[in-house]
Amino acid sequence: MKPAVFLDRDGTLIDEKKYLADPELVSLTTGVGPALRDLSEAGYRLFIVTNQSGIGRGYYTLEDMHRVNDRVVEMLDRDGVRFDKIYFAPEAPEEPSRGRKPSPQFLYDARDEFGIDLSRSFMVGDKRADVECGWNAGVRRSILVRTGYGAEWEAKLGEDAGRVQIVDNAAAAARWILNAG
Repeated sequence: MKPAVFLDRDGTLIDEKKYLADPELVSLTTGVGPALRDLSEAGYRLFIVTNQSGIGRGYYTLEDMHRVNDRVVEMLDRDGVRFDKIYFAPEAPEEPSRGRKPSPQFLYDARDEFGIDLSRSFMVGDKRADVECGWNAGVRRSILVRTGYGAEWEAKLGEDAGRVQIVDNAAAAARWILNAG
């Protein structure tokens, strides 16, 4: 069984642009490419796990989301980063959803499909739903980044702040993971 790092997309891997539908507007967060390559070289499998409620709300199409995802993958490929899979939940928050975070279902799917050891894995994101997804799946540690909505959510964690590692961005999360061994 292999360890993995599960990463939110918007506000974590790429700069937050509310309901992003245009691949030309994709911009990576600072230092994320080399940091993810380091994780991969250290033996971590990489996955994107993203809620895309803009589809369910009718703001953009499934095809728009795939074009944005393709752009993210293309940009990170320049740094030698490869994702095993991108899991996405297209439903709006009020719609039933199998995988919408904080549901751990996509992490369980990766465990079963790719032989991932969740107890040695990490969840990285900029919202409470991201860190709760990790907690619900039993990952080693959930990490909240201050990019995107992260700084706002950090202020709202209250008693749960001790259950989450808080770092400045995804590159800092990767460094923290590598140091945690």
